[in-house]
Amino acid sequence: MAPKHETVNRAQPQLQLTPELTRLLRAALKEDLGPGDVTTERTVAPRVRGRGELIAKQAGVLCGAPVAAAVWRLADRGVKIQWHCRDGERVRAGDRVATLEGRMRGLLVGERLALNFLQRLSGIATLTCRFHDAAGGANGPLICDTRKTTPLWRALERYAVRVGGGMNHRFGLFDMVLIKENHARAAGGLREAIRAVKAPGAQDGRKRLKVMAEARDAEEVAICCAEGVDLILLDNFTPARARAVIARFRSCGIPFEISGGVTLKNVAAYARAGADRISIGALTHSAPALDLSLQLYPVE
Repeated sequence: MAPKHETVNRAQPQLQLTPELTRLLRAALKEDLGPGDVTTERTVAPRVRGRGELIAKQAGVLCGAPVAAAVWRLADRGVKIQWHCRDGERVRAGDRVATLEGRMRGLLVGERLALNFLQRLSGIATLTCRFHDAAGGANGPLICDTRKTTPLWRALERYAVRVGGGMNHRFGLFDMVLIKENHARAAGGLREAIRAVKAPGAQDGRKRLKVMAEARDAEEVAICCAEGVDLILLDNFTPARARAVIARFRSCGIPFEISGGVTLKNVAAYARAGADRISIGALTHSAPALDLSLQLYPVE
């Protein structure tokens, strides 16, 4: 009997395999396959069928099963996959993740790309889960991603963050105002930048976007409170500095987000400082891949 797997959180997100995402997967497969898999075509007869087992080589959080399944369907629509655990479930080293059957050629053609996605997305989900747990779990601050993602694959990597128990920050430059140091300098100061984005007509009649402003010290936090931003970003504060500033300005009623220099070793200290959210670029730009292995065997 397959082992029961613990789910990271009950409200697991669902991945929508949109036409755009399917086109990207098709392009990724074409990049790898080119005009044909010369090794497989010369060593495996077309009628040979195979069976495979996908095994976890280390503990972590599975993510990317729908993507891997889509890759194998693109490689060969006859490939059948039985998943023994689903996205968001914790796996242990040695756990059987999935069983595959189909033409050996199709299994081999889709193998590398499917594993690339599974290992990459599972790595992001696993690292996010570790930060989430270290920060206090459901009782701690929200663990958020950033825009430090792989170009064109942001939707998948953000999905992996949600699977791991995290929350997505703004998707891109268009769905939230985030005033950082360079914006403030170009506008003539932080106060001027905030007033510019909040001025009547500044958002061109579109739906009002939330305004977050980066603050580097208590003086800039005071400006953010006075100008009524929606979120205050404390950038590169130590836990002690963050604790003092949040305690001083908590009465202004604006949520605080901490970013910069956050690691698994100090995330608990930042959580205790009173942060409402902690954003961590490493979730997507530095997550190590989860080690998974696929063993294939010919069948009669």
